[in-house]
Amino acid sequence: MTILNETYTLSNGVETPKLGLGTWFIEDDRAADAVQTAIEVGYRNIDTAQAYGNERGVGEGVRASGVSREQLFVSSKLAAEIKDYDEAGAAIDESLAKLDIGYIDLMLIHSPQPWADFRGGDYAEGNLAAWRALEEAHEAGKLRAIGVSNFLRHDLDNILEHGTVAPHANQVLVHAGNTPSELIAYCQSKGILVQAYSPIAHGEILDNPQVRAIAEKYGVSVPQLCIRYTLQLGCVSLPKTANPEHMRANAQVDFVISGADMEALRRLDDSDYGAHAAFPVYSGG
Repeated sequence: MTILNETYTLSNGVETPKLGLGTWFIEDDRAADAVQTAIEVGYRNIDTAQAYGNERGVGEGVRASGVSREQLFVSSKLAAEIKDYDEAGAAIDESLAKLDIGYIDLMLIHSPQPWADFRGGDYAEGNLAAWRALEEAHEAGKLRAIGVSNFLRHDLDNILEHGTVAPHANQVLVHAGNTPSELIAYCQSKGILVQAYSPIAHGEILDNPQVRAIAEKYGVSVPQLCIRYTLQLGCVSLPKTANPEHMRANAQVDFVISGADMEALRRLDDSDYGAHAAFPVYSGG
């Protein structure tokens, strides 16, 4: 499982593991066990958010792991509804207190719009206000790196043009069937690392016959193929699971997808999220 030892380097020199554990939908009272188990398996990258309601449990799992804090990379996200400097500063401190792990390695603005208006109105000024709070927390050493999530090119440009620090990362929905190639390329051209959330399409890709056929060709599972795909795109991959067997299997991705198969997966259009389509990130609004 060598992928657990591989890292990308952010534009400010901070290293982040290529494979991480997503914790969306892992309840707070289960998060500590899930995080501690993942760290035992070998994961060193743990992703949470204020919106997940499990920062306390994630922090407990980190502290209980027995692994030194410096070896771990923990991310959280500022609630999407916060578009105000003072509120953002208070919320950052609240995340630091709930996690109780000394500092946060990467803090992101969760969305350029509040969830109730996802891909809707213009919140450029609010995003800059929240970004200023992140910049100050970064300067103060509370956050090792700062970034954004679900930001499109014009949202990024707002920060790049008016902020003092360029985003170090942009966490977006990336999976076989939904590959925002132009956005990934733009981020990479600006030195912004792309983190892929829901690399297995929230589980809905498992029954796609084309993806299954490619996975069988390599003798791997569909989740393993999908995780490897996002890694070969140059993204951090953040599959979510609380299942120890899945954690181990998700890290067994030491194979290489051919150029032709990468292109086939890149061209694939499959964004049917079933019951999960109710969530703004899957419905687009």
